[in-house]
This record gives sequence, C-alpha cells and structure tokens, in this order.
Amino acid sequence: MIGVRLVQRVSATRGFAKVAPHVVPALDRAVHRLSGGRVLLSAQMLPGVVLTSTGARSGRPRRTPLACMPDGDDWLLVGSNFGRTGHPAWTYNLLARPDADISWKGRDIPVTARLLEGAERAGAWRQLLTFWPPYAAYQDRIDRQIRIFRLTRRRSAP
Repeated sequence: MIGVRLVQRVSATRGFAKVAPHVVPALDRAVHRLSGGRVLLSAQMLPGVVLTSTGARSGRPRRTPLACMPDGDDWLLVGSNFGRTGHPAWTYNLLARPDADISWKGRDIPVTARLLEGAERAGAWRQLLTFWPPYAAYQDRIDRQIRIFRLTRRRSAP
C-alpha cells in the first residue's frame, strides 16, 4: 500500500513530531465526540483508542486519543510522544493509577495498564516495529526508552 508507506515515512520525520502532537489529538478528540465515540481520524491508518486515565497529580479524568496495537484480548500502547524528548503525560497517569477506561470501536471498556519490562517488553517492541516501523525512528532520536503498556480488560467484581 503506497498510502501507508507514505504516511509511515512522513510520520517518522522531525517536522511531523513538532506539529502532530498539537494537531492530531485535538482533531481526534473532536471527531470522536461528534461521532458519539464511533470514529477516530487517526484510526484510519492505525487502530486507535481514546484512553481515559486519572491525572497523576490532579486526580481529574484525562482523555487522550492514542494509536494502539490490539494483541489478542489486550491492547498495547506506545509512549513514543512522536519521538519527542519527554515521556507523554498519559504514561505518568497510568504509572500512578493503572485502572483506566478506553473507548474502543464505540464501546467503553474498563482496563488495567501494566508497564512492560525486560523480555516481555523486548518481544512487544519487535511486534510493534513490524506493526508500525516509524517507532524505530522515534526511538533512535531520543535518549529515553519508549514506554510500552499492556492494557487488559478489567473484570467486574461479582
């Protein structure tokens, strides 16, 4: 698919990293709200969720549209921050309060997030690079290790 390759090439650039964090999430939030939770613009290229986490410092709900990689019954989220220097705020929120919710294909799903480390992270990273190769360019231009979270559906208490 030439369209996907072009988007991958553009999304790996530093220029995209400067502009995208300000434009893509705002557009995704607006379209998601207007469509009643059924549509994310960025999900036209990559699967996406809207993560509702609890602010690490504020304790307030924070809604963040994110690309994801479905993995069986779970989802992998990548804290790439478009290859920018710092970790994205939503990763601090999940580290402080791992219980969250996602909107996935128009359904709200309670989840628990877990930061992947060691061999589990390495295996997920290989899968993610196959899924979206620009993650390698993001990692190459920053000093930090990109955080990867596994989201698992939270079961209701009996």
